[in-house]
Amino acid sequence: MNIEFTKMHGLGNDFVVIDNMNGRIVLTPLQVVFLCDRHKGIGADGVILIESKDGADCFMNYINADGSLAQMCGNGVRCTAKFLKDNFSKDKKDFNIATRSGNKHITYFKDETFGVNMGKASFESNDFPNEIINLCGLDLNFVSVGNPFAISIVDSLEENNIEVLGPLIENDKNFPNRINLELVKEKLPNEFVVRVWERGCGETLACGTGACAVYALLRKLKNISGEITIHFKGGKLFMSENEEGDIIMRGGAKSVYTGMIYVE
Repeated sequence: MNIEFTKMHGLGNDFVVIDNMNGRIVLTPLQVVFLCDRHKGIGADGVILIESKDGADCFMNYINADGSLAQMCGNGVRCTAKFLKDNFSKDKKDFNIATRSGNKHITYFKDETFGVNMGKASFESNDFPNEIINLCGLDLNFVSVGNPFAISIVDSLEENNIEVLGPLIENDKNFPNRINLELVKEKLPNEFVVRVWERGCGETLACGTGACAVYALLRKLKNISGEITIHFKGGKLFMSENEEGDIIMRGGAKSVYTGMIYVE
């Protein structure tokens, strides 16, 4: 079948975005792997099928590059909002997008960023131990923001090779559904540098849910206040909290090109 798509990214975390409002496209895991292959397909960290959903502007059906389903993707949901704005409602500024971890409210700002209410983080989950553990020489804290994260605050990102540590920790027996890994280094009092290894993807240039998990942990451990900046390889995300204690993630989303691809 021929599939029309838009290549998009949020801070380099890239996606194949497909309009599936009519529900006619059903992709197998192998087809997703093909689409995300950077040599044989389009190349991406995941596929987003934009689908209809009662009570929401759409459902973000997000699938990892290995064909596994993802609960949530912060960069992906901003790209979904931009896709809706560009293709359906150019004057629209507020979006309600359904995900596997609940509905997300997104606001478009004049500086062309999208602010997402990501809800509250949890420090307890069946996906990880509910205490700090040491693996591969790292003290790991655990946070769930729909997706589970193991987070270690380190003195050096260079001395802790995430390409080696990532797959070891992702697939450790402590995590029945695998886990994402983040290494965090403080740059300034309210600025932090993060490298992220995403389950089913490998190292990515940025991770929106990962930024939320880091923010929640820093609030807990360091009692930080006000907006903070998180630096990924692909760019910056701005994190804050509203009066209800919900995490607000703000950042950009870009459309790169559109095209058509034949999928067997």
